[in-house]
Amino acid sequence: MSKLLEEIKKELMFQSKHPEFKAGDTVTVHYKIKEGDKERIQNFTGVVVQIKNEAPTRTFTVRKISHGVGVERIFPLNSPYIEEIEVVKRGKVRRARIYYIRNLSGKSARIKERLNFGSEEKQQTKEEVTAQ
Repeated sequence: MSKLLEEIKKELMFQSKHPEFKAGDTVTVHYKIKEGDKERIQNFTGVVVQIKNEAPTRTFTVRKISHGVGVERIFPLNSPYIEEIEVVKRGKVRRARIYYIRNLSGKSARIKERLNFGSEEKQQTKEEVTAQ
């Protein structure tokens, strides 16, 4: 039974059509919403707080501030209702789950941006580039 489950997980793992992202990245999730017999796409832009679980059941939490109130939403990564995930900005954080951002507000809640996110070895922030 577990071997069959592992094979299904491997098949589903390669079918991901979304870009790679981590905690601290700012993403826009284009999510389908059904209202009666109509369907529309709603954008949810915020910072990824955490990514949980493995391939087929992977979920991620996105947090944004809306009218002064923090709003968090949990999205299943392989949901058919997710039309597109767009990475707006890559963030530089040292943790995999940035729960501490819930207690921060204003300028202290900002996350530094990773500029050259193609190579993980040498990452520079915007301030380091302007200083050079």
